[in-house]
Amino acid sequence: MSQRSRLQPPGSELAGFCLCSSLAIGTTTGYRLFSLSSVEQLDQVHESNEIPDVYIVERLFSSSLVVVVSHAKPQQMNVYHFKKGTEICNYSYSSKILSIRLNRQRLVVCLEESIYIHNIKDMKLLKTIMDTPPNTTGLCALSINHANSYLAYPGSATSGEIALYDGNTLKTACTIPAHDGPLAALTFNSTGSKLASASEKGTVIRVFSIPGGQKLYEFRRGMKRYVNISSLVFSMDSQFLCASSNTETVHIFKLEHLTDSRPEEPPTWSGYMGKMFQAATNYLPAQVSGMMNQDRAFATVRLNISGQRNICALSTIQKLPRLLVTTSDGHLCIYNLDPQDGGECVLIKKHSLLGSGKTEENKENDLRPPLPQSYAATVARQSTVPSTSTMPGYSEDGGALRGEVIPEHEFATGPVCLDDENEFPPVSIRHP
Repeated sequence: MSQRSRLQPPGSELAGFCLCSSLAIGTTTGYRLFSLSSVEQLDQVHESNEIPDVYIVERLFSSSLVVVVSHAKPQQMNVYHFKKGTEICNYSYSSKILSIRLNRQRLVVCLEESIYIHNIKDMKLLKTIMDTPPNTTGLCALSINHANSYLAYPGSATSGEIALYDGNTLKTACTIPAHDGPLAALTFNSTGSKLASASEKGTVIRVFSIPGGQKLYEFRRGMKRYVNISSLVFSMDSQFLCASSNTETVHIFKLEHLTDSRPEEPPTWSGYMGKMFQAATNYLPAQVSGMMNQDRAFATVRLNISGQRNICALSTIQKLPRLLVTTSDGHLCIYNLDPQDGGECVLIKKHSLLGSGKTEENKENDLRPPLPQSYAATVARQSTVPSTSTMPGYSEDGGALRGEVIPEHEFATGPVCLDDENEFPPVSIRHP
């Protein structure tokens, strides 16, 4: 899902949310872009059938630039200006592409054992991080704040170590020992000052300060069973963190220090016992008391399906906070969310992303999981049709030799203005 930010005025109860305006999905026939103007209204704004079996669709915020990778050519990355109906460039790699991340400054291509960092203005290759630990799912996260462009990826294949890299200075920032087991999910907040992570066990979610790597929060998603967390996302002001997995429950955590934010409660029996229990933890072993002190979910959603990959977003639609959940069977579910009291979120609308004329069987096939991928060295596509309204061509050491490059107006020298001042970075639907 692609999102645009619209922070509410200071003091607003909705300050933690953003205005979600568009979604991007890959299908067996190509890719589709949707506009979400209200809870009831979901409009298709673009559809492309030029490349079949698309499994990666990354849109540059709310601009007209879209990066696409398909099963038909899993070694090739295509960059389009969909409003003009033109291909800006394409890059081929020696093996399959695992994931792509981008912001206004950088485009990151993740391989199984290496990572390529490009300058997004001209697609020049700036850095290749070689010999990274085996990363079969292409797990990585890029800060959408182009002022720092921090990149996070697994620093180990056997433990939950996070490697933090500065995409602007092209230097290693730090290493964070986040979890005991291998990583499963990573995400930055909107400013790039916080990083959330989860391991393959999926029972604990941790939030770290960036670039220092100090642990700020620890949330327990559950204790009864291990799960595969497929989606982690912050709200715009970093007050909420949403996690979805292959189970039927979506969790929303509130990033606050409860002892500082909760008003004094009137004396009750339950309150008295709670204080007694809290005091008792001071005499327990650190490992046990730490588990008891961990925050629980502020709000939850019970889906009517399990065992599928889900992608979530926290947004404001029609001036009310909503939780959006896209499912791998091709649906967008919109839930009401109480930002004050939390609790169980209520489903208010369910949209089909694959068209009303398709059967449920066909819908599942349209979003089938991609094959395992990895890739390496780049070569650039050459075009015989130069553009008169774009930046100078790419250099020979990593950029396109001749061809249309990203239009200058997409990247102002000062504050970047794309199609909309209120844009928010994309959260695309992927199916690893």
